[in-house]
Amino acid sequence: MNKVLIVAAHPDDEVLGVGGTVLRHIGEGDEVYCIIMAEGMASRNPIDSENALLELKDDSKRVARFIGFKETFYFGFPDNCMDRINLLTVVKKVESVIDRVEPDIVYTHHEFDLNIDHRICFQSVITACRPISNKIDIYTFETLSSTEWQSKNRVNVFVPNTYVDISRFMDRKLEAMRLYRSELCEYPHPRSIEGIKILAQKRGLESGLKYAEGCHLVRRIR
Repeated sequence: MNKVLIVAAHPDDEVLGVGGTVLRHIGEGDEVYCIIMAEGMASRNPIDSENALLELKDDSKRVARFIGFKETFYFGFPDNCMDRINLLTVVKKVESVIDRVEPDIVYTHHEFDLNIDHRICFQSVITACRPISNKIDIYTFETLSSTEWQSKNRVNVFVPNTYVDISRFMDRKLEAMRLYRSELCEYPHPRSIEGIKILAQKRGLESGLKYAEGCHLVRRIR
């Protein structure tokens, strides 16, 4: 059995990025934990009410139960403002969960995502998982409406080198995303049911699978 930790910036990122992979891990008997770093939605214009934030957190808890996370940790950092927080503060929060969970595998955001909170997530994970302290497999995932919207060059583009077959879990991933009532959008927005399926089909075409999630292996020590 592996212990797996998902480090996501906002509620819904965990489903968009690796929802199918998580369901597969759990189906194979692994324990999966999740960190949600920031509140989500508060930076949007017009500003959403406090009740909307509470509803989003409730949706996130429903998703966690539906997917089967062993435990979810909410840090409550302000949405799209994590660059204002001392990085050491964020790292220590991540370290506290790593010390408690002792994961074998960590999944987090791509280091060059458009969203600043996603980039801080990556920085905090790669710092907290220093190899002198632990030997954890680290993967990054892509997040629709962020990863693909970054300006692209050969350095910062997301390039998957690991593909996870989620064909048996695709329907449940979509069901999980539907539980995020405020986050799901209408096509052609990428954060839509159609957009999620198209990306999974694209990664499947790249790997000879019906549906797949693409990840990038950052580091594995054996």
